[in-house]
Amino acid sequence: MNEIKFKDDMKRDVEIVIISDVHLGTYGCKAKELLRYLNSIRPKTLILNGDIIDIWQFKKSYFPKSHLKVVKKLISFATKESEVFYITGNHDEAFRNFTDFELGKLKLCNKHVLKLGDKKAWIFHGDVFDASVQHSKWIAKLGGKGYDLLIAINNLVNWFLEKIGREKYSFSKKIKNNVKKAVKYIADFELTASELAIENDFDYVICGHIHQPQIREVVGKKGKCMYLNSGDWVENLSALEYHNGDWKLFVYEEEKHTLMDEEPEEMKEIDSAELMKIVTQIV
Repeated sequence: MNEIKFKDDMKRDVEIVIISDVHLGTYGCKAKELLRYLNSIRPKTLILNGDIIDIWQFKKSYFPKSHLKVVKKLISFATKESEVFYITGNHDEAFRNFTDFELGKLKLCNKHVLKLGDKKAWIFHGDVFDASVQHSKWIAKLGGKGYDLLIAINNLVNWFLEKIGREKYSFSKKIKNNVKKAVKYIADFELTASELAIENDFDYVICGHIHQPQIREVVGKKGKCMYLNSGDWVENLSALEYHNGDWKLFVYEEEKHTLMDEEPEEMKEIDSAELMKIVTQIV
């Protein structure tokens, strides 16, 4: 007689999962895809590396059921077997007022140091390197609104492309890959993070912020380290996974055929003001 497998038995056990730049509360967030991914894994440690909830955009009062389900899922990890670290970013910087708050297995922090055998990983969002965020926040917010509009238009175009059987297209990726300043910013970001990690004797430096998934070795004048970036859940739909001593990038578009769908769950709509009230009451 064949043994019946329950849904939990089909989940992948992963030692560490890192996601960042989910931007819940924005039109570009791919919450349904992220939920499918989260439902497929059972991590020992889940690290949320900034910009998970986009508090900058809360005035739009946009927070659909699919986004709320992601919040519920993330909290559920901390109430079960997973240790969860929420590292603050620039779009959820309001949570920095509650740094070092702990609730069960959930900890709020600005950075985290992870020991992996005889090696050390330095994990932080990365907005500390962004002068536009640090010194001209209104310019950064204006840029964020423009980016959100670009993603919304891109979603509409991709809906049409799918209807006529054409491949999806990313406006923002095209811009990043072709504008010299954007390419230079990404290269400078990766090099700066890596050089600081080498100076402080870290073997790995792990960031988010620039929406550019990456795993590569960086060699500097004072040594070398592995630079990793978890990407985002707006364009790249990617995460970092560490298991059995190895890091890998999970890319949703490449792996989605392996993920099973959860049964639909009834959940009421919630506006941003109500969500903010719930979140601040929790912390």
